[in-house]
Amino acid sequence: QVQLVESGGGLVQAGGSLRLSCAASGRTYVNYAMAWFRQAPGKEREFVAAISGGGGRTYYADSVVGRFTISRDNAKNTVNLQMNSLKPEDTAVYYCAAGVIPGPTGNYAYWGQGTQVTVSS
Repeated sequence: QVQLVESGGGLVQAGGSLRLSCAASGRTYVNYAMAWFRQAPGKEREFVAAISGGGGRTYYADSVVGRFTISRDNAKNTVNLQMNSLKPEDTAVYYCAAGVIPGPTGNYAYWGQGTQVTVSS
């Protein structure tokens, strides 16, 4: 079992930055790929970024390449999402997820409760 708790969301102006964090509990955390998804009002949940268990492989949605960076600290059981050059279309609830296979189509079995990110124009 893995429990995930996100933090770091908030309100920011377009062009600004936010850093999301996800704290994980569970002995097998380091074995899991981690990912961030987001869901905007009236839209389906979409993949944002993922990182392999060891941190050596990362994956990004085309819409965030060059602006977002995913990282993990296995000593602290955390995964982070650094978001720069934010746009109003990045507004969404952001969810942390854990699974076996990293990437946009990985089967993520564990999910956090989400944190709201709002980007004003």
